[in-house]
Amino acid sequence: MSITADTVYRPQVPPRRSGGPLSTPAFLWLSWRDPLRIWSDRHFELPQIHGRGLFGEMLVVSHPDGVRHVLTENAANYVKGDLQRRVLGPLLAEGLLLAEGEDWRRARRIMAPLFTPARIGGLTRRMAEVCKARIAGWSLAPQGRIMDMDSELSGLTFDILSATMFSDDLGGQAAGFERALNSYLSAGARIDPLDVMGAPDWAPRLGRIASHRSAVFFEKRVTALVAARRARVDAGHPAPPDLLTALLTARDEGGGRGLSDSEVAANILTFILAGHETTARALGWTLHLLSRQPEVMARVQAEADGFDIDQPGWADRLPWIRAAFEETMRLFPPAPTMARKALEADVIGGQAIGAGTTVVISPWVLQRHRRLWDDPDAFKPERFLPENRKAVDRYAYIPFSAGPRVCIGASFAVQEAMIALAVILREAQVEAITRAEPRPVHQVTLRARRPIELRLRKRRAA
Repeated sequence: MSITADTVYRPQVPPRRSGGPLSTPAFLWLSWRDPLRIWSDRHFELPQIHGRGLFGEMLVVSHPDGVRHVLTENAANYVKGDLQRRVLGPLLAEGLLLAEGEDWRRARRIMAPLFTPARIGGLTRRMAEVCKARIAGWSLAPQGRIMDMDSELSGLTFDILSATMFSDDLGGQAAGFERALNSYLSAGARIDPLDVMGAPDWAPRLGRIASHRSAVFFEKRVTALVAARRARVDAGHPAPPDLLTALLTARDEGGGRGLSDSEVAANILTFILAGHETTARALGWTLHLLSRQPEVMARVQAEADGFDIDQPGWADRLPWIRAAFEETMRLFPPAPTMARKALEADVIGGQAIGAGTTVVISPWVLQRHRRLWDDPDAFKPERFLPENRKAVDRYAYIPFSAGPRVCIGASFAVQEAMIALAVILREAQVEAITRAEPRPVHQVTLRARRPIELRLRKRRAA
């Protein structure tokens, strides 16, 4: 079965504007309403765009050499922007995502041993067990049922996170966490114009007010979880060898101090947002794309039918499943935009910039850039098959970022996604129910504006 130009699927994207820079009111409005629409046609054609405006100097970098320079070669000169800290800081200020300097380096050293390939490999069987149990609970039938995949996949990835990282101490709370997370992302995590303008923290943000209840929910649940496990560890009682125990007992090299309870809580919330939420969204987009391209679906289902988690080298036997997931993250990167602030003057791609310049790298733009990709808006998983993968520039494809701050859980997320897709597609025939396209919207992560709904039919007896 061949995939031709006539069968390639090109998902719809938000309309791209033409022309030059946005006016300040238009920029503020789109940043709050739909940040994906701030990008114009020229962003997908030019290697970088430099400008100065009301909010200072800005450089948008969309070429691999510049991305490498900012994220790897001169990474010490670039820190997370103030905007991200203002938006996510109320919940994640002490977590690995937002920490800077020595605080970040210490936390990264402590947590790195928790995400080694050997440790992640030891969790894969549990991932598969959780997937099988969750999908059995869907009670699929040959006639099929229409399912809200955003909700179902959020529950699935939350179950995996709870089972593998917290020994099911979060079990039974998936629905509450999902509701709170949806509320937080739709209101509190939006880019408020006051944040863009650098207004003081005491100035009220409508989104933060609207999401206050969700933030309190997260803080109470996670604080209680940390306190209960801390009491167990301090009392000398056996504690499960999971991420939570490791976070509480880990010490910096040379006998340095460990993480405080507030740092542990912030990192748990970071893993929920950066691990559970992003993987769930990427899985939903993957199933949507597969439902629109039967030729690719047939290939991944053939791999799923032979999936066996106990078979050595199981991941190497799923090249199309992995390729489909990676191509999905190219088209729908979980984190669509990164912003950095230059601590000192620098030169990027021949452009001199001053200290304090905001440098923006957008995977949404970079991974659809016309100079870097053939047919950039098409869903073509074959780009990421083993024989083609080496042709993809490391810094043209950065769904997990790159350099020293590359996502610490990238390997966990990819293996989790491959297992989930294999188990789902072995049991279910996934079908589109409408020609209408789910529209992506940037709410910290890249979500569908309306839930992705698909019909799932049972393929065979379990």
